[in-house]
Amino acid sequence: MRAACYERTGAARKVLQLGELPTPTPAAGEVRVKLATSGVNPSDVKSRAGLRSTLLPFPRIVPHSDGAGVIDAVGEGVDGARIGERVWTWNAAWQRPSGTAAQHVTLPAAQAVPLPANVPFDVGACLGIPALTALHAVRMDGGVAGKTVLVAGGAGAVGHYAVQMARLHGAQRVIATVSNAHKALLAQQAGADLVLDYRSDDVVARVREATADAGVDRVIEVDFAANVATDLAIVKAEGDIVVYGSGKPEVAVPFYQAIVRNVRVRFFIVYNLTPADRAAAIAQLTSWLQAGRLQHNIAARLPLDQIAEAHELVESGRAVGNVVIEID
Repeated sequence: MRAACYERTGAARKVLQLGELPTPTPAAGEVRVKLATSGVNPSDVKSRAGLRSTLLPFPRIVPHSDGAGVIDAVGEGVDGARIGERVWTWNAAWQRPSGTAAQHVTLPAAQAVPLPANVPFDVGACLGIPALTALHAVRMDGGVAGKTVLVAGGAGAVGHYAVQMARLHGAQRVIATVSNAHKALLAQQAGADLVLDYRSDDVVARVREATADAGVDRVIEVDFAANVATDLAIVKAEGDIVVYGSGKPEVAVPFYQAIVRNVRVRFFIVYNLTPADRAAAIAQLTSWLQAGRLQHNIAARLPLDQIAEAHELVESGRAVGNVVIEID
């Protein structure tokens, strides 16, 4: 099968290789997916670049956890009726050597989720990390029904979904921050009531004004290192700051400002959702997909041969939305 892989960390154009690898055979409890698409996420880029560690956990890595395609083989113990099923994947490359940047991937049967017939494969490649991250950030700790929510980066791969999902989960008001007019339009179209440009607007003053000085009930945060001071200034007492990303590995938190108002800061990574949380999120996501309730922001579609360019788009932040590799 044709696949992309790397055997050392470094710049995309230096370490990513394209070539032929053996087509995998599913083991007991596994399915094999003939992939149509593969999603490129920041975590894929950071792992390949060696930003977390320069030591590879496996001699060769086929990157990317997200993808979509059709099951074409099953292992022992898996219902043969699943062959021919359209699916999307999650955690394909998480603590495993073989992800979705290939024509085929094998993985545990539960990690290949039925993709509704009305949902194209490029959208399927955006669900495992971006959509599930957004949904868990909205659902966790009692959800957002009747609350005011601020989504940082409301036009990004996760943020664009989070704005919609907060609205669908009954948020009373959704505020989004963005960095330019194009992103502002995307956030507005996703359902944000108020969109602020953090480069030109006084976010703290505008949020305090919009909430009658009460602040927001929940912040959904893409970059805790950059925004921790703003988050603590705009979240109300007993409010939540839900963090799924940070531009730096260590963050100084203004302790007194947080403790006197009993602010809760919740961190999570979508790879490590509990089985119960993941099952509930997948069920909700499937329902919305079947009903056509979600907008999907795919910024770029590139062939597998241009995987290095796809990584660079994500790495540079130039892609406003999801980046998808088209395998065939």
